[in-house]
Amino acid sequence: MEGSENGVLAMLVILAVLTASGSSYQILEGPQNATVLRGSEARFNCTVSPGWKLIMWALKGTVVLSVTPREPIITNDRFTSASYDLDGNFVSEMIIHNVQPSDSGLVRCSLQNSDLAGYAFLSVEVMGTLHILNDSLVVIEDELCNVTCQASGWIPPPDITWEVGVPVSHSSYSSFLEPGDLPRAVSVLALTPQGNGTLTCVAELRSLQASKSATVALTVVQPPPDSIDKPGASLPTWAIVLLAVSLSLLLILIIVLIIIFCCCCVSGKEKKESSYQSEIRKSANMKTNTGALETKPKSGNENYAYSSDEPRSAHSTPSPPKSSELSVPAQRGSSPPQQEPERHRPTQASRPQVSFNIASPPKVRNVTLV
Repeated sequence: MEGSENGVLAMLVILAVLTASGSSYQILEGPQNATVLRGSEARFNCTVSPGWKLIMWALKGTVVLSVTPREPIITNDRFTSASYDLDGNFVSEMIIHNVQPSDSGLVRCSLQNSDLAGYAFLSVEVMGTLHILNDSLVVIEDELCNVTCQASGWIPPPDITWEVGVPVSHSSYSSFLEPGDLPRAVSVLALTPQGNGTLTCVAELRSLQASKSATVALTVVQPPPDSIDKPGASLPTWAIVLLAVSLSLLLILIIVLIIIFCCCCVSGKEKKESSYQSEIRKSANMKTNTGALETKPKSGNENYAYSSDEPRSAHSTPSPPKSSELSVPAQRGSSPPQQEPERHRPTQASRPQVSFNIASPPKVRNVTLV
């Protein structure tokens, strides 16, 4: 009876020792998150205290590597192990070779017969292809052109920048994503080249500081002579500015010429009217002077003793009367001469009337007006 009790007590002691020794080891530091490129290696470390019996590594819930104190248990050549001692603790390292995007996921380090575990996340990025649409570019000097760069198969889509190795008057670029099963990053560079050189498109994965570039040669040629006459041909900026200034100056010159022409027309018209008025004044003055001479009274006395020695012709015809002289009747006779109508009489002063007797030629009477 006593022997059986001693045996049971010994078994309980042994179980207690085993339990205490099993619970004495633990995971001191678990693996850390890692981001790697496709095709490279991914490494994860797990530090445990002494006394462990079995370390298991799992990727996306599947155990891919086991490590014992003697040696690792490898089931897949892509998953290998390395071990180190650090301050009396054991460090187990799992190495994943030729990492693929399908390997992205949760990584776990755990101990046998223990609920303790360490976790990390594996991210796999892919550097795809990068190319410029044209291997070589031939463009016209000072003419706007576009250069397109495409990044295909990148995970995640990269950041695209440009390195411009040609003299330009203007350059800018814009980037965007084209939808699809695998999004494609596209960047378009717009520039106005002024010389030969190279253009470099650079795609970069910022998380890994990994980049890829593509370079194209740019050749600049002079514009053809008849390019200006072709429809749709663009002029350089300096030519457009010069043309605008020339048209403005031409418009101003036309306006000035129109103003000068109008002033000359107005001045000529005024001179013509002034000359016409001067002629009218001169003509009026001449008429006034002539009228004054005709209306001026003449002084004189009648000489009744004067007789002409020249015989008068019996058929002599008198000269036609003037407006300032007295009219003489055309018929001969003893009747007294007729007077002019009232409208022919002078308005200023009445003049003495003289009658002539044409029938008696021997007698001639001269009258002197005073």
